[in-house]
Amino acid sequence: MKNTKKIPETYPCKECLAGVVRPQYITYFTWLNNELITVPNFPAWICDLCGKREYDQRAISWLTTLLEPDAGKSSKSNQKPHPYQRSADSISPAVK
Repeated sequence: MKNTKKIPETYPCKECLAGVVRPQYITYFTWLNNELITVPNFPAWICDLCGKREYDQRAISWLTTLLEPDAGKSSKSNQKPHPYQRSADSISPAVK
């Protein structure tokens, strides 16, 4: 049986202790080096009184993976050369 933990739709704000935190989709802003990155429809929990924001941790992890500079690139150190590929510093024996 799958363990499904239901997330409450609202909860009291732990920051101001008076507001109610509700799920919303917002535009998330972050800097990547010198570029401003905007992500529309990003899930967040926002207090209706003080504005305190908590971002969905799964969405943050996903975004961090996407923005990783080496995402999608294979590591040269982990790759083995193809058996028919000669490296620059190897000397192949002469075939007679």
